[in-house]
Amino acid sequence: MHLAYPAVLAALLFCTGLYGVLARRNAILVLMSVELMLNAVNLNLVAFDAWLSRVAEDTLHSGQALALFTIAIAAAEIGIGLAIVLAVYRNRGTSDIDRLRDTAEGHGPDDPDSDATGRAIPAPAAGEKAEATA
Repeated sequence: MHLAYPAVLAALLFCTGLYGVLARRNAILVLMSVELMLNAVNLNLVAFDAWLSRVAEDTLHSGQALALFTIAIAAAEIGIGLAIVLAVYRNRGTSDIDRLRDTAEGHGPDDPDSDATGRAIPAPAAGEKAEATA
């Protein structure tokens, strides 16, 4: 088999994962897209290892060993990432990345120092009384 077939498949997988990371708003779907990108890298590692071992008659198979290492790291990453996403979902009630970014920056509707439009309310200067609004 030619090297171009797995390389094109890996490029398609990587582009699909990149689109998912850039376009998705759900944190779990972003994690799945990162996994697609890592699988594309693993496919390239194994394909180039098989191609180089045929050309150079090398029996070390370092690309396959590195792919196994990458799979182990990806499994740990998805476990920790999913735990973080679940903890954030319990605390904030959403896994929407845009809404989480807004609340982290203090521009969301839950911010006590902002009005209904999300703009910050200026604090009164020292010595001034805060006016009560009805």
